[in-house]
Amino acid sequence: MSNKTNACRILDSLQIAYSLHEYEWDEDQLDATTVAAKVELQPSQLYKTLILKGDKTGVLAACIPGDQELNLKSLASVSGNKKIEMVAVKDIQSLTGYIRGGVSPLGMKKKYPFYLHATVESMELVSISGGRRGLQIFLRGEDLVTASEGRLVDIAY
Repeated sequence: MSNKTNACRILDSLQIAYSLHEYEWDEDQLDATTVAAKVELQPSQLYKTLILKGDKTGVLAACIPGDQELNLKSLASVSGNKKIEMVAVKDIQSLTGYIRGGVSPLGMKKKYPFYLHATVESMELVSISGGRRGLQIFLRGEDLVTASEGRLVDIAY
């Protein structure tokens, strides 16, 4: 197995059980549905991490099931913003330390306000990016809540 990422080290330090799953990735197929199929999960089990910017709070992160869309109005409301927009792809690495298709909700280079879709708490198995393309971390939903210190909210549809 390849070197552990920051996300793995965080889980290790918290003594949270997880498993790593590598897959062949393609620049043009980094969407949640494709990645879920490659690691043999349902898209609803794969949680994608999105980096956004609010007009009041600045940068924040959200994590939602791969088969859903982010509700920008809901996220703006729960985060204290009037307007939220996605961060430009070119800015993701400088803000998080990760590249598109490999953004993990764990181990970003700065701790941003983090919002996690409430459904994760009841999931026995979820998958998040391991911190690089081609690497997914499988863990229990409640363990992701613990490790990420995310605020559970209803932000997807």
